[in-house]
Amino acid sequence: MNRDNATWRQQLAQHDAGALADLRATLMRNLRRGLAGRPRADDSFLEDCAQESLLRVLDKLDQFHGRSQFTTWATALAMRVAFGELRRSRWKDVSLSDLTADDDQAAPDVAGDGAAPDVQLQQRDLAAALLASIQHDLTARQRTALVAELKGMPQDEIARQLGSTRNALYKLTHDARKKLRERLEAAGFTADDLVSDAGK
Repeated sequence: MNRDNATWRQQLAQHDAGALADLRATLMRNLRRGLAGRPRADDSFLEDCAQESLLRVLDKLDQFHGRSQFTTWATALAMRVAFGELRRSRWKDVSLSDLTADDDQAAPDVAGDGAAPDVQLQQRDLAAALLASIQHDLTARQRTALVAELKGMPQDEIARQLGSTRNALYKLTHDARKKLRERLEAAGFTADDLVSDAGK
């Protein structure tokens, strides 16, 4: 059945069984098309995402303002749900201890081959100072959270594994970054050094 935006909203607000079934089928079809070829996006995963998305659509009906087709808006929400789940599932079996096991390594070679010798030396010194500060100036918890974040683990997963909340994790990593910046500035590196070297 073809519905306009107002009809979708009205029927879903009333939990109309036909509208719910049609929206679920639309979300499944669009998720299947949008996630085709993605690892871990099997039928079971798509079913879970469609169900979770349907619940979120119902919860956010008042946030739909009609600037697009209702099914386009609902599909965008479903794709965000699916990509979030894919990101989380990628890290599900990775422990923080495995991820941070190699954080005692030597400073990486960050200087580009084409950089002038003095620039290469400054970049190596900065990397060595940063690594030393991570190892010696941060608490074990700060180091674990920051290294995991730098290696790409989502904050939700870091917080879960630390037995923390996202807000507490944000504060933990904010304090760690502040401590690192202060330590590097005390070692003679300026904010310009940090910014210019980060972009190289």
